[in-house]
Amino acid sequence: MQTYISILRGINVGGNRIVRMEDLREWYMGLGFKDVQSYIQSGNLVFNSDKQETTELESLISAMILKNCQIEVPLVVLDIDQLKHVVATNPFLLQPVFNLESLHVTFLSAKPSTEELDRIKAMNHLPDRFLPVDKYIYIHCPNGYGKTRLTNNFFESKLKVTATTRNWRTLNELIRLAEKIILPAENLIN
Repeated sequence: MQTYISILRGINVGGNRIVRMEDLREWYMGLGFKDVQSYIQSGNLVFNSDKQETTELESLISAMILKNCQIEVPLVVLDIDQLKHVVATNPFLLQPVFNLESLHVTFLSAKPSTEELDRIKAMNHLPDRFLPVDKYIYIHCPNGYGKTRLTNNFFESKLKVTATTRNWRTLNELIRLAEKIILPAENLIN
């Protein structure tokens, strides 16, 4: 079994595209996932599954949501090691100390082209800053994410990929939940 984190885009935001977390947990279990847990209402789920490719898991989950809700929900699935790496290698952590609440990570469905990235890097986004790394964009919003222009819609329109963003607290909580559900499986082996 491997521990995964799925991050769904655009559900339960502003009263739109409502999907109950209880339903999602039940549907995930129906896909054969174990130890399914959700964190807050915006579509963050942690689960164990037989080791599979994350793209395969994304397809399974997306099809299940479409079947049950008749809505297409873009999502990203990472295994626990991938998420830990994303958090541990945040380049903003190497810079002078600032409020961690100003940090966010945008997860992209694909790695954008160098040309598209160069185009948005040339724009002025201050006081907000972003640093793309592979399929992730690290964002620092000193005045809060609610006031930034570096939104999912901005990155999607400029980079031609699907994007979903999570704040620093949520990412760390997802790691904590994922580590917690690993423990029972490890104890069975010993």
